[in-house]
Amino acid sequence: QMNRGPVLCFAGPPGTGKTSIGRAIAEALERKFVRLSMAGLRDEAELRGHRRTYVGAMPGRIINELKRLGVRNPVFMLDEIDKIGQDFRGDPASVLLEILDPQQNAAFVDHYVDVPFDLSQVMFITTANLVDRLPAPLLDRLEVIYFPGYTEKEKVQIARRFLIPRQLREHALTHLTPEFTDGAIARIIGDYTREAGLRNLEREIANVCRKLARLSLKTKGGAGGLTVDEVLAERLLGPRKFSHEVAEAGNQVGVTTGLVWTEFGGEIIFVE
Repeated sequence: QMNRGPVLCFAGPPGTGKTSIGRAIAEALERKFVRLSMAGLRDEAELRGHRRTYVGAMPGRIINELKRLGVRNPVFMLDEIDKIGQDFRGDPASVLLEILDPQQNAAFVDHYVDVPFDLSQVMFITTANLVDRLPAPLLDRLEVIYFPGYTEKEKVQIARRFLIPRQLREHALTHLTPEFTDGAIARIIGDYTREAGLRNLEREIANVCRKLARLSLKTKGGAGGLTVDEVLAERLLGPRKFSHEVAEAGNQVGVTTGLVWTEFGGEIIFVE
């Protein structure tokens, strides 16, 4: 029997790699991985099944996924648990108490199956953007691990090692091997994206790759060995979307400098 570990909750802004870490954990443990999106889930019967007296009764999604995988000890990721809906059909967030609590889930009863099923071998991982919305009893059972946003230096390295090679493969540009300079990557991060994660950065890199592919077609493959620098990046992506104001050196009458901070990053603002 496996030792019962804590139920992890990965909390942080979108695009910071919460789901990817879940997959990596499953890979490292050599277990099967299943991801269940909880966003907008309103009916608790979705998780716990319907009684057989109802027309069209079905087992809940937990039992369904275990049946599909054919194992009783997968890594089970419950994604976006802070976006569970609530209405007159019950409170699915409270059903999660029974599913996630190691004291209770050894005898989890699905209404359709109607016999206790042992979920204690399953490794549950949950993800959320903001844990403030979770009910206190549920939060009490979770071990929250915060995923902060990435700094610009980290984003440059991630783009260079992972995002750019992937986009070059997806856009069939590996034979041209365009070289991105650090300045160009920093320009894309600073002037075209404003986020804690990496999704928009990957989107902008994909934009550059598509335009390089078109360039290559126009010049009949003569764009080989291209270097994408700051000038070319701006030419391909157009005028910058975000400008970063520098805090004024001298004080100005009627202008006060403020600092704003959210989960997604900070910014200096000027209030007149």
